Amino acid sequence: MKQLLLLRHAKSAWPDGIPDHDRPLADRGRRDAPRMGAYMAAAGLQPDFVLISSARRTQETWALVEPALAKPCRARTVPSIYEAEPEAILSAIHDASAESEWLLVIGHNPGFEELARLLAPFGDADAISRLRMKFPTAGLAVIALDIERWVEAGPGKGRLESFITPKTLP
Repeated sequence: MKQLLLLRHAKSAWPDGIPDHDRPLADRGRRDAPRMGAYMAAAGLQPDFVLISSARRTQETWALVEPALAKPCRARTVPSIYEAEPEAILSAIHDASAESEWLLVIGHNPGFEELARLLAPFGDADAISRLRMKFPTAGLAVIALDIERWVEAGPGKGRLESFITPKTLP
């Protein structure tokens, strides 16, 4: 059994003259990212490997989530998941560290919402309903995959265990 954590980057700013790839986090994003990290730690959602889009806002999100986690883990920047289609994100997941049991991927929408729905069409009814409405910034989809190797991840192989957003945090 593998556990996939899909974390959309925290809320970003839109400064004039800055290319999309280089947009930083907004104040709200800088508040929400560490809160999500603290939630992950408290809930026992501890990744052992992380894939991060090359965008500044995803890198900043990880920099704020990581200190809150119970233990450090290896991370790799993957430029191909920046603003990617679900198939490109899934390809990066297939290439994840084989020994990893809990994989965190930090990226973007709409690819994340589409991938979560593709991988895990079943699961917690409330989580599925909220995911279908919107995958907001700093949203976290927790997907259990009944697989032994990441390369086996594919459509319908997962179960959506939970979907957490900053607004649903205690």
